[in-house]
This record gives sequence, C-alpha cells and structure tokens, in this order.
Amino acid sequence: MLAHLRRALPVLAIASGLLLPIVVSSCDKVPLLAPTGSVINLFATSNTVSLNSSVDIVATAVENGTDVGSGSGTTSTPGAGTPVQNGTLISFTTTIGTLQPSEARTHNGQVTVKLVTTSQSGTATITAYSGGASKTLQLKVGSAAASHISLTASPQSLGSGGGIATISATVTDDGGAPISGIPVSFNTDQGTLSSGTVTTDGNGTASTQLTTTATATVTATAGSATAVTTKVNVGARIVPTLVANPAATTAGSPVTFNITTASTANVRDAVIDFGDGAAQDLGSIGPQAQTSHTYTRSGQFTARVTVQDATGASEFAVTTVTIGSLSVTLAAAPNPVTAGNPTVLTATVPSGTQIVSYTFTFDDNTPPVTTAGNSTSHTFTQRGTHIVRVDVTAVGGATGTNTTQVAVQ
Repeated sequence: MLAHLRRALPVLAIASGLLLPIVVSSCDKVPLLAPTGSVINLFATSNTVSLNSSVDIVATAVENGTDVGSGSGTTSTPGAGTPVQNGTLISFTTTIGTLQPSEARTHNGQVTVKLVTTSQSGTATITAYSGGASKTLQLKVGSAAASHISLTASPQSLGSGGGIATISATVTDDGGAPISGIPVSFNTDQGTLSSGTVTTDGNGTASTQLTTTATATVTATAGSATAVTTKVNVGARIVPTLVANPAATTAGSPVTFNITTASTANVRDAVIDFGDGAAQDLGSIGPQAQTSHTYTRSGQFTARVTVQDATGASEFAVTTVTIGSLSVTLAAAPNPVTAGNPTVLTATVPSGTQIVSYTFTFDDNTPPVTTAGNSTSHTFTQRGTHIVRVDVTAVGGATGTNTTQVAVQ
C-alpha cells in the first residue's frame, strides 16, 4: 500500500501543477460585467445624425444607481450611485449603422463609442448592456431627422422675359441644427429645374436652378419635414406705346408725346429720345404719362421711348414726327392806308412758340426794324403797292418768314 502511495504522489503533484494554470487562465477570459442592481444610462452628443457621418454615444454604469430617463436627449443628470468598477465591459448594438467599437470597458463608470451611419435613413435603436443592466436609445438618422425646411429664391423676381433663379432649401432637425447628406426633392408648376433631387451639403443646404418665363411656385420636400413653397415672380410685360400729337407740325410748335404701358407693369424709369439730339428722363411713370417737345428745325424725326421695370428688363416704342418750317403770317392794318399815315404790321406764329426776334424789312429803302415783339408800325410816303417781309427767329434756332402787300393811296 505504501509503495502504491509513493508512486501516486508524483502523478498528483504533476496533475495539480497543470490544473492551477488552467483555472487561472479561464478566470482571465471571463469579462467583468456590471453587478446585479446596476443601472446603465445612455445618451448621444447630438439630437440627430446625418447620413454617412458619426456621433458619439455615451454610456454610464453605476451600482445601486437611479435610471434618469429614456436616454433620448443629449443632456442629463447622472443617476445617484457608485460607478462600476473600472474595466467593466459594456456591449452595444444598433439597428442602423455600426457602433465602433461594439464593446468597451469603463473608466470611472463611463464609456464612449461612435455610431457610424451609412446612406440608410430611419430611427436607430441603440442598446447598451452589461450583466443584467441594459438601456435603449432611439436616434433619428438622415431623412428621418428632417423637421424643418426653409426655402429661398434668388432673385425673388425676374424681368418680363423671365430668366434663372437659384432655389435653396436648408434642412434642420428639431433643435435647428442643419442636416447634411439627405436628398431634397424640388418641384415647380412653371419652367424647368436643373435638378429635381439634390443632396444637402455640410450646411444642410441643397440648391437647384429654376428657368422660367412665367411666375412659378417651387416646392421642396425632405424626409418627414412638411413641404414648403416659394414663389418666383416674373414681371408683367411693359408693352409701351408712343403717340405724337400732332404728328406733323411746323418748327417752333410744341408736340405732345403720350406714353402708355401695361396697367400691371412696374415701370422704374422711362427715357424719351426726341430724335433731334434732345432727350428727357421721365423717371418712374404710371400706365399713362405725357411730355412735350418743340422742334427747332424742319425734317422728319423718329422719337423713341425706352421703359425699364423694377427688375431691369426694358422695352421700347417709336413714332415719327414730321416738322415743317416755322409757320408765320403777316398782316397790315389799316390796309389800304393813306400815304403819310402809319400802318401797323403784325406777325403771328403758332401758340406757345418762344420767339427771340422779329425783323421787318420794307421795300421803300428804309432800314429794317428788329423787335422782340411781334408788331411794328411803318409810314409809307409814296403811293402804290408795297411789299413788307418779316423774318422770325425762335428759341433753339427755328426760323420762318412771310410777306404781305400794303396798298398805299
């Protein structure tokens, strides 16, 4: 018996030596988990997360702790209790994207991992667990996070011929933070869009270009956000007309120009060129406007009015005016007249004509008489029929002439 015992002792000793390392090695591989009664709280550093981006997920674990809520917000007050032992393993799962890493060991009861998103939108359900403790967080991803859209057009108004406006939509979440990487759909009831679907940039903005010749309403939609609209106005055509009254007259006589535009047009400026080198800026005018001009020389003139609306678009209209020489009539009274007695000579020009001078010339070899007024008197001493001529000069240089016969008895 003793001999058998002696033979067995070395075997037992060897077996014991092998067993101890195996037990120790197995203990090292068992993770340290949160003990019974622990509480995990879970938070994200942002209310939402964009596509193809990342956000930090923070988990805290305390022994004998208090659950502080659903974990759906970005700020919280940690529950009371003692942080779990450093090195406690917390594991994570998500229904959208990936968590990097998918498990982490605590320091002072806390771990931080990243939720990395792809091109999938939706609500990610993130779970953190350790031992018997777990917590779930729901986080909106991509289009699901879209809460508000602001839509602008630049410019807001186009000229009567239409043009191109840039339409920009900015998408934000419930907290007003911009959301990048999500598609925005644009639609218009007039014209064409350079792109019907555009992905938001880093500022949460997506832009497209509208080309239109008529007032257009553009609508933008993104995810669950309520669709919004903006209007791009196209100005009404000005459609000007220009009428001269009279269309034919003599130099020195005023011509009235009547200008009309469409009743819906917003005319910012109107300039009329009279065709003789003179022009007038009428400024802002209504549907009916009027101005006058006096031509100082004969000829045919093309007057042109150019009108411009508030967007800078312009249209024009023309009309032709025929101008003859300055019209002058000359009369003597009394006529006939007795030799040695005066007769009054009166020159008449169109009403409103501004005259510089009247020069009366007689055929009895007396000197001509130049006056500022339109009449003068003259005494003929010899009987017979005498010729009197008047030359009239108007302001601006227009001239006219006429003659009359005076019978002297």
